[in-house]
This record gives sequence, structure tokens and C-alpha cells, in this order.
Amino acid sequence: MKNKEEFTGYNQKLKEPARSLRKNMTKQEKHLWYDFLKDYPVKWYKQRPIDRFIVDFFCYKAKLVIELDGSQHYTEDGMEYDAIRTEILEKYDLEVIRFSNVEIDRHFSAVCSAIDSKVKERTSDIID
Repeated sequence: MKNKEEFTGYNQKLKEPARSLRKNMTKQEKHLWYDFLKDYPVKWYKQRPIDRFIVDFFCYKAKLVIELDGSQHYTEDGMEYDAIRTEILEKYDLEVIRFSNVEIDRHFSAVCSAIDSKVKERTSDIID
């Protein structure tokens, strides 16, 4: 893994819009944050500016981004935009994982297990 100084994706110009999004999280974002990520053993950030985007959740230590997708993400334009966004984020050595709002609502424990497994996989050389 790279040193913190090498990660250059943070975008200071998006600080205020990100702050606004943190204050107005969706029901599913609040559920994932307050019921899982907030007290997770590895630090997570919510609504984090990276490059020209604001990602839903970001874990620096695992270099992992979580995106929660509502219905707009499943349109042709939405899927194309998400593919471009993911490609750009991957240039920062980040992995992007996506869950639908329906998955959060109906399969919350499975989503949490998947996140936990991915964090452990991506931090095994750091934590072990």
C-alpha cells in the first residue's frame, strides 16, 4: 500500500458540497453509516471528495470506495457515468464496490458481510 502522502485524489474544492451531502444523506446511506461503518474498526469517511467526484463512503486504509445506487444509476446514462467514474477512481488505486438501495433495505447483513470481507482482503498486509 502507498503512503498517505502519495494519495492525491482529495479535492478541496468539493469540501462544501460534500459537507452538504453529509447533512442530507439518503435513508440507505444513514442506515449503512450509523448501523455499520461509523463504528467499524477501520476508519471510514462519508461523502468524501476524490478527484472530481464525491463518493458515498471511503476507507483510506483499504483504499475502498462504497457507492449506494438508487434507480438513476440503472439507466443507460447512469451506468455509463458510473463506469467512467469507476475508471477514474481506479487510477488512484481504489476499488469501487456498489450496492443498490434495495440491497441495503432488504439484505443489510449480507451487504455488511461483503464490505467486511473486502476490507479484510484489502488490508490483510497491514492489519495482520
